[in-house]
Amino acid sequence: MCTFHALGLKFLQIEHARANLRRGFSVLDADDSQGLIKELAPNGIKNDALWALQSLVSRAKNAGLSPAQAEAQAGGVREREAAAIYAAYQKRLAAFNAVDFDDLIRLPLQILESDDEARAAWQERIRYLLLDEYQDTNIAQYRLVKLLAGERGMFTAVGDDDQCIYAWRGANPENLGELSRDYPKLKVIKLEQNYRCGKRILRVANALIANNDHLFEKKLWSEAAEGPPIRVLECRDDEHEAERIAAEIAHLAEKHKARWNEFAILYRGNHQSRALKKPCASPACPIT
Repeated sequence: MCTFHALGLKFLQIEHARANLRRGFSVLDADDSQGLIKELAPNGIKNDALWALQSLVSRAKNAGLSPAQAEAQAGGVREREAAAIYAAYQKRLAAFNAVDFDDLIRLPLQILESDDEARAAWQERIRYLLLDEYQDTNIAQYRLVKLLAGERGMFTAVGDDDQCIYAWRGANPENLGELSRDYPKLKVIKLEQNYRCGKRILRVANALIANNDHLFEKKLWSEAAEGPPIRVLECRDDEHEAERIAAEIAHLAEKHKARWNEFAILYRGNHQSRALKKPCASPACPIT
């Protein structure tokens, strides 16, 4: 049981010679990777431009492209610059006997696509695959799955095209649709019954989800009770939102004599927590 990247690391530890790595190679973290790209980038590059370069290199790797392929597919000045940085970056990694996080997928993919013996051995080693959160896989990860599953197609993929949250880093929810095309005998089982929420919540969820582009139509339902009414609070900005949340918690704590550790705030992205964690500046705010 592991992540894609943990599987890639195990693969490279076993197949290090096929990847032109020496035993005991190191894996660079994001900061080390950025520092190395900064050394190779033009002098005086600004942080935004540096981040963009690193992002383009990472995107090429997540598409399973080698430096030569990235250069061939470069469509503009910035992409050609990133392809040149990518080539120099890989030479530096090779000199350090190191890989970065993206290489943990790209290198196994490269080996399995080009080496029939290695591919047959790994298809025999991994007889069956169970893949979770499949909507968040990228192109390289899907190609890796196909190579490991082979013609047998012995796998189960669990995913929801309405829950893809990593498109910004290359996730491709269309991979769910590709499975149906690449494996025509694939059986699709929809898990539409919800065991946690009331009917009211699911009606609202279905109404919102209906606006999405769908690969698979679905309608959530529940045998639970109707549930309490849903309140929607409209706020001017994130600080106003944080003040409203704090005021609501203070009201409920006083009304029900509840302890602070009985409350929780759910949010979708970490950036949304900043305003919630800041000390309240408004004199009207009940929590300081």
